[in-house]
Amino acid sequence: MNEVAFTIRPHSADDIDWMIRRHGEIYAEEYGWDSRFRDLVAQIASDFVRDFDPSRERCWIAEQGGERIGCVLLVRKADDIAQLRLLLVEPSARGLGVGRKLVQECIDFASAHGYRRMRLWTNDVLLSARRIYEAAGFRLIEEEKHESWGKPLTSQTWELQL
Repeated sequence: MNEVAFTIRPHSADDIDWMIRRHGEIYAEEYGWDSRFRDLVAQIASDFVRDFDPSRERCWIAEQGGERIGCVLLVRKADDIAQLRLLLVEPSARGLGVGRKLVQECIDFASAHGYRRMRLWTNDVLLSARRIYEAAGFRLIEEEKHESWGKPLTSQTWELQL
C-alpha cells in the first residue's frame, strides 16, 4: 500500500479556531449533531488554551501540502491519567493513517511524561475512531446512553494502561 505523506506538528494559535469550526461542521454533516456539540468543543479547546501546561499536555495538527487534515489534544486528567480529546481527521484524509499517527503521538507523549493511564470519551457511532482506539490497545470500560446534540447516543469511556 502506498502511504500518502503528511506531517504532524505542534499547534499554533490559529489552529484552535480551525479545530472548533471543523468539529462543528463535520459532525453536523456526518451525524446531524446540533450546535451544542460545537459549543462543547469550543469549551474543551478554551479550557486547553487557558490551562495549557506544555510539560504535561499537547495539541498536534496533521498537515498535508500545507493544509490541516487532522488534530488531537492530550490533556492532564489527573497526575497519572492523561486524556485524549478532540481527535479529528478530515474526510478527504481518512484511510491515510492520520488518526492512528495522532493517537500514537498521544500515547508516546503520555508514556514519556509520567502518565500511567490514558482515557478518552467517545460515542459508539464513531466507528472509525473506535477502531483506532481499540487497535492502539484501549479497552472499553464504561457505556452510558444519553441524548445530546439532538440525537440519542451511547457514550463510551476507553482506557489504556501505559
